[in-house]
Amino acid sequence: MTRIEWRWMAAGCVAALAAAAADPQVQVPEIVVTPARGPAALTNVTQAVGVLQDADVATMIVPKANVAELLTWQPGTRVTVLSRNDANWGSFGGLGPKYSTFMLDGLPIDAFVDAQALDPWAIERVEAQRGPASVLYPNYLSQDFAGNQSPLAGTVNLISRATIPAPRTRLDAAWGSYNTWRLRGAHEQRIGRLSFFGGAFWEDSDYTNYGSEHSWLNMLDDPEYSKLRLWAGGRLDLDEDGRHALSAFGNWMHHEGDAGRPNRGFDHDYILLQGGYRGELTDQVSLSLRAGWRRYDRTWQEDNFFHGGDLSLASNNGVEQNIVPIDLTLAIGHGDGRRLTIGADAQWADYRTWTESGGRRDTGNDSRSSQYGLFAQEEWLAGPWVLRGGARVAWTAHEIDRLGGAAPGDDEASWTRLLWSAGVRYNGWTGVAPFANVGSSFMAPSLKSVGGTLRPEDRGVPGRNGQLPNPNLDPESGIGADAGLHLTCPMGYLATVRGFVNVVDDAIVETVVSQTPSQSQSVNAGRTTAWGVEVDLRQPLTDWLGWFANYTYTQTDIENDEDPDQDGADVPFVPTHMGNVGLTLSLPADITVAAYLHLAGSIYDSTSRSNRRKFDSYEVVNVDVRKGLWRSGRRSVDLYLELYNVTNNEFEMPWQFQDPGVSAMVGIQASF
Repeated sequence: MTRIEWRWMAAGCVAALAAAAADPQVQVPEIVVTPARGPAALTNVTQAVGVLQDADVATMIVPKANVAELLTWQPGTRVTVLSRNDANWGSFGGLGPKYSTFMLDGLPIDAFVDAQALDPWAIERVEAQRGPASVLYPNYLSQDFAGNQSPLAGTVNLISRATIPAPRTRLDAAWGSYNTWRLRGAHEQRIGRLSFFGGAFWEDSDYTNYGSEHSWLNMLDDPEYSKLRLWAGGRLDLDEDGRHALSAFGNWMHHEGDAGRPNRGFDHDYILLQGGYRGELTDQVSLSLRAGWRRYDRTWQEDNFFHGGDLSLASNNGVEQNIVPIDLTLAIGHGDGRRLTIGADAQWADYRTWTESGGRRDTGNDSRSSQYGLFAQEEWLAGPWVLRGGARVAWTAHEIDRLGGAAPGDDEASWTRLLWSAGVRYNGWTGVAPFANVGSSFMAPSLKSVGGTLRPEDRGVPGRNGQLPNPNLDPESGIGADAGLHLTCPMGYLATVRGFVNVVDDAIVETVVSQTPSQSQSVNAGRTTAWGVEVDLRQPLTDWLGWFANYTYTQTDIENDEDPDQDGADVPFVPTHMGNVGLTLSLPADITVAAYLHLAGSIYDSTSRSNRRKFDSYEVVNVDVRKGLWRSGRRSVDLYLELYNVTNNEFEMPWQFQDPGVSAMVGIQASF
């Protein structure tokens, strides 16, 4: 980090500590979280969990309309949403973007795409568990983007709006930079035993060039886009006390636009459906059954620009993917403070890529994948001790019809692994609760990583942007561990100090092999080790003040005796230093001001020591200002101003993307 950034960090931490000392009456909240597949008091969970409530999310700016941006402010997490039209590439726990899974109400979703498709107004709470979670929660069987996703470094659970104390309608209209128009509305209500909610989001923008200087993106005009989201969900209590309930949720997003040239259009549709049953069969036994369907349908154009600047259409391209996840979980209380959680989960996926040129459509990859898991975990509350241990049998298989446009050498592959996990927490000391966790993971290579989106002969060919195939990929296995202290300080503020280490053998990482054309490739990076320390300080939101500050130090190293060019390299996209400071103030005249500072250290984009690019550290400052115009009971009208990147830091990102710098949105929001 630069000297200026260190001064920002020091100033923010001092301000946070001063705010804590100013309010000694802050109490530690008892928050219900779900890293144990069911409700649990935070003091009975061995892992570190960050929880974002409605009040936290309300003032957090998501300039690229991606739910993953809410995690920017969590320790150990580097969020890198490349643009408003592209997915998140970042890092979790010192590893790449696929080492922390995402879930919706406990059922896996895609960390890259579904985080972009979901709307924050559909979410009631965000729970980010840090540390190994591969026993109770499965990998996600995505074959697109970076492929399969593993909860080795943690998992994120997005909780939909199940708690509806009173009817509420919200309307929002805003306009801002790049001639961006945004409309959003939502309604929630409870009638008898039925709670339901729904909403819509529309955004249209001329946007701006988000490529770095001399980028392969070569935008000649504003990259216009339009997004439409529709969502609905609900819960039906089958009895008066809510011991048995059915739930459902559906989300659809349509995203279309262009990448700044006439024949560089795109047209994407994402569908997410799921439903389930949860019931207390007895006072000691509960059962949950959940199932869903995710469909990803992406199409985009390529032109002949790199052949003498010809703007004519070269090809239409597409990816179609369907994933069906299902899980059945039984929690059995037995003895004094003991609970056994057992269950099974499965996923089925199909994945197909195609290219259409000259009136002919050719299939690139065509495959089916399946994944099955059996798991069991025992939890034991023994006085001040919280103990847990468990195991999972995981089986994954691929059936391949076409790979890279041709019949594969091997048309099927399968793997079976035994995974394990254990954790402990001690609550016997006033204000100090030590904890520790350890667990293993396994991840098979995805079809996109193996087959790519390009042919081997496309390496270095102008205009052929995408992912090169690597049919020689090996599966990877890993072990993650952490230990730390949860602190409840006398001055009323909360703190967590946590150390972590993740070791992955044959880690599959994304490496940039060419800047122009923009080409990447999945490679096995030998043994990858990432370790670090994080410190998290915060004060729960009071009537007038809320604050937080965190810092993460991470070291990574790749050991590869077979490739000296990789040996000793850093893990791509992982900064050594990261930090955040946030402050929310309620001022006179019904004005609320929230300011957030994010600091990110330098990163590399490749595991090749001789052919990697270093990206400098940067800071982002966001400010949200809200003025109440009218209040009457539960009814309100507010005027707001969202300022993103107020220091106008146009920092560069991998694949020759660049943040456009400062932007603003001004809007009005009504709630009644």
